[in-house]
Amino acid sequence: MVAQNGYVAARGDRLTNLEVQMAATQQPDPFGAETPAASGPSGPRAGFWIRFAASLIDGIMLGVLSVVLQLIDPALGTVLGLIIGIAYYTLLEGGAKGQTVGKMAVGIRVIDLARGGSIGYGRAFIRYIGRIVSSIPLGLGYFWMLWDKEKQTWHDKFAGSVVVPTSAYPVG
Repeated sequence: MVAQNGYVAARGDRLTNLEVQMAATQQPDPFGAETPAASGPSGPRAGFWIRFAASLIDGIMLGVLSVVLQLIDPALGTVLGLIIGIAYYTLLEGGAKGQTVGKMAVGIRVIDLARGGSIGYGRAFIRYIGRIVSSIPLGLGYFWMLWDKEKQTWHDKFAGSVVVPTSAYPVG
């Protein structure tokens, strides 16, 4: 996709040195998604299955905690589980690293689409609310990334974020 003279054949746009370097260092998705399918026009993106794996890790972790809290007190456990979930995603995805425990485990992170840095806590909260909206129509908002040019889910779009591999966008 990247020609030796620093141009992209399909678009004809001149690439920056960083974009050329990122394209050269992009790692294949360990869950089998093809690398080219996981790239957006503005750089490498995390594929569907690796994002699913991160979500599964986070879901199991928060689900176990929520069940334990509900066994202690069903009403209070439900409310505390919701508060912990909101705080977990808002603080971790909105922080400097942009990673939940699941995202750390699979090597992906959430970044601002325009600037490339942290999305901040306010937009991380919006992204959390967007997850609920993404799941309402049979999960369509999650599957949206499969045909979106920037590989964004609805909650990514709401927050102006993208999920990227840490190999291309290192934490720190």
